[in-house]
Amino acid sequence: MTVVSTGQCAASGPVPVLDVGGTHVTAALVDPTTSDPVPSSVTRRPLGAQADADGILDAIALAARQLPAGHRASWGVAMPGPFDYDTGVGRFAGIGKFESLSGVDVGAGLRRRLAGRAERLCFLNDADAFALGEYRAGAARGHDRVVCLTLGTGIGSSFLRAGLPVHDGPEVPPDGHVHRLSIDGRPLEETVSRRAIRVHHARLTARPDQPVPADDSALPDVHELAVLAEQGDPAASAVFRYAFDALGRALAPWIDRFEATAVVVGGSMAQSWALIHPALAEGLARADRASVRVLPARQPAEAPLIGAAHWVQGAAGAS
Repeated sequence: MTVVSTGQCAASGPVPVLDVGGTHVTAALVDPTTSDPVPSSVTRRPLGAQADADGILDAIALAARQLPAGHRASWGVAMPGPFDYDTGVGRFAGIGKFESLSGVDVGAGLRRRLAGRAERLCFLNDADAFALGEYRAGAARGHDRVVCLTLGTGIGSSFLRAGLPVHDGPEVPPDGHVHRLSIDGRPLEETVSRRAIRVHHARLTARPDQPVPADDSALPDVHELAVLAEQGDPAASAVFRYAFDALGRALAPWIDRFEATAVVVGGSMAQSWALIHPALAEGLARADRASVRVLPARQPAEAPLIGAAHWVQGAAGAS
């Protein structure tokens, strides 16, 4: 590990965190006494998931180096999967993003770029970071068993029990990941994802002699379809109803097994809450646990930062 320079890092003080997404990286300092990100420290920079490994690591480190000095030497880093969170090595082969990091020791690469400012990097899944943040300071607070979802390019998920992510056992899907489920004979992400929603709408609106383009880049994006649905467009409305009813139906048996009392939803798609909530609630109504609440995230942007800071503080206490 890198030797820490006492002039830059402190044994106490704010916790440095990174939230790495498919299009951006956010760096911040989190006040450990309040669990709130320090507003003046929050930096958000673009990140190209298709860049080479050095380009991605350079971009993450650039955001990190913009944080004021005087923070702790252990960082919390929220990363999307597949990723080996214990070793800090990427496992992104075959998923269409961050593929250049597959097999790369991300932890070593970032510590080298943050020389003197990072002694340890504590990685965690980005959906778990979101869930931990919502549990500490958001809509999941007060729920002993809660399922948190992040709806963006795909479906992120975290099953929290007593404030800790559950990744195995009969109560949760494989690895605690909802995207591994199937519905109507297909993988769930072929029904509920950015691409699936766009393609479904294209199929509903295409002429019989007009094939759906293989390249979906020209199709209306989800936020555009949400505007159409809110204006009463029948095809766009049908797409949202089908996708999120399917998500609820796929999730319902696991709500029963996990005995969750709430489902908390974040991610970019959750901004269209008036469209998502009724369909998701209807799908979840198939669960026997009628008391389950479906709630929008209270801290959609801050939760991953809060959760990452909580994770690294827990790791420090356990070491």
